[in-house]
Amino acid sequence: MMRDHSHADQIKRWADYVRTHPQEDWIKHLKPLIDSQIIMANRFYKELAITTEGKEKVKKLRNIKNDNAIQGL
Repeated sequence: MMRDHSHADQIKRWADYVRTHPQEDWIKHLKPLIDSQIIMANRFYKELAITTEGKEKVKKLRNIKNDNAIQGL
């Protein structure tokens, strides 16, 4: 599926913003996005780990060797 030109334009604007502003300015905008992605991934793993088959998938995805390590999800 092709994205429209507005997506490419947004990427170019963001790249320009990052190049022309100090990290302290643009990190404020990026941090919430990254944090939300981590939260959503952790929710996904927790939901997936409900079943035995799902636990095995989580172990494989996260390269977990110890069964006890998955208990914290």
